[in-house]
Amino acid sequence: MISPLFSQLLIPFIIAMFLAITMGGSGTAPAFSAAYGANAVRKSIIPGLFGIMVFVGAIVAGKGTATTMGKGLLAPEMMTFSTVSIILFSVAISLLIANLAGIPQSTSQATVLAVVAPALYYQELNTEKLFMEIIPTWFILPVISFFISLFLGKYIYRPMRRRGYTMSRAYNQNLKPVWNGIILIMSMYVAFSIGANNVANAAGPIASMTANELNISIDTNFTLIMILSTLIVAPSFGIGSSIFGHKVVQNTGKEIVLFGKFEAVIIAFVSSSLLLSASLIKGIPTSLVQLNVASILGIGVAKLGPKNIFKKTEVKKFFLMWIIAPTIAFLLSLLLIWLTDIYLN
Repeated sequence: MISPLFSQLLIPFIIAMFLAITMGGSGTAPAFSAAYGANAVRKSIIPGLFGIMVFVGAIVAGKGTATTMGKGLLAPEMMTFSTVSIILFSVAISLLIANLAGIPQSTSQATVLAVVAPALYYQELNTEKLFMEIIPTWFILPVISFFISLFLGKYIYRPMRRRGYTMSRAYNQNLKPVWNGIILIMSMYVAFSIGANNVANAAGPIASMTANELNISIDTNFTLIMILSTLIVAPSFGIGSSIFGHKVVQNTGKEIVLFGKFEAVIIAFVSSSLLLSASLIKGIPTSLVQLNVASILGIGVAKLGPKNIFKKTEVKKFFLMWIIAPTIAFLLSLLLIWLTDIYLN
C-alpha cells in the first residue's frame, strides 16, 4: 500500500512530468532548429542529445531559477498540493495547445503567469520580483538578442561572406566535419541553457510543495529536494522532444529563413548565452524561444532586409501564440484556484 501522503504527491509529480513533456517539445526548436535548418544534424538523434544536455544543465546550473519559481513569486508555504497541481496543469494545457499548433512557446512566461494567478488571488505576490526583475528581462533580452545578431550578421558575417570565408564559397569536404561539430556543440550548449532555466518551471514549485507536504524546512533542504525533483522532471524533456519536436523544429528551422552553418553558430551562441546569463546572475525564468527567434530575425534582416522577414506568416503566428498561451495559463490557473477555494476550502 502507498501511504496517503505519497499518493497525494504522486498527482502533481505526474502533472509535472506531463508539463516537462510539453516543454521538451517546445524547447527542441530553440535548441536544434538552427542546426537542423543548416542541415548539420539528423532529425532522429535530436531528442537524445536534447534530453541529455537538458538534464545536465538542470543539475549544474538550475538552482537560481528553481528558487525563483519555487519561492520567489509566491510564498513557499502557499505552494500546497492543490495550488501546485493547478499551476502545472494550467501551464501544460497552454503549452500543449502551442505544440499542437506547431509554434515554439515560452514555457517560462506561461509558468510565471500561472504562478502569478494564485499569488494575486491570495494577495501574496512578490511584485518587486515580478515587475522590477522578471518582466523587464522578458522585454530587454530579445531586443538585445536581435541587435547583437543583426550586428554580427551585418558587420562580421556579410564581410566574411564577401571575402569567401563562409560556407557559401569556402565549404568543402575537409571543412564539413569541423562546421558540423561546431554547430552541434552550439546546439548542445543551447539545450544546456534550457536545462538551467526551463526545468525549474516544473521542479521549483514541486520542490516547495514537497517540502511543505513532508514538513521539511525549505530553507535548509530546498537544494536537495530541487535536485530530486529535477531527477524526475528533466528526463521527460527528451520524451517531449521525440513526440513534438519535429513539427516545431521544422517551423523555426526551415520556414523562417534559410541560413547556413556560420549563421547557425551565431544564432545558437547569442540566444543561449543570454539565457544562461539570466539563469546564473539573477535566476530569472526567461524565454529561450523568443531569444532564439529574435536572433534568427536579426540574422535574417542582415541577409534579406526587414521587409522580407517580418512579412512571413510564421513570424506573425509566433507573436500571436506568444500572447495567447501565457494568457491561457494565467486565466486557467486563476479560474481553478477560485473554484478550489470556493468548493474545497
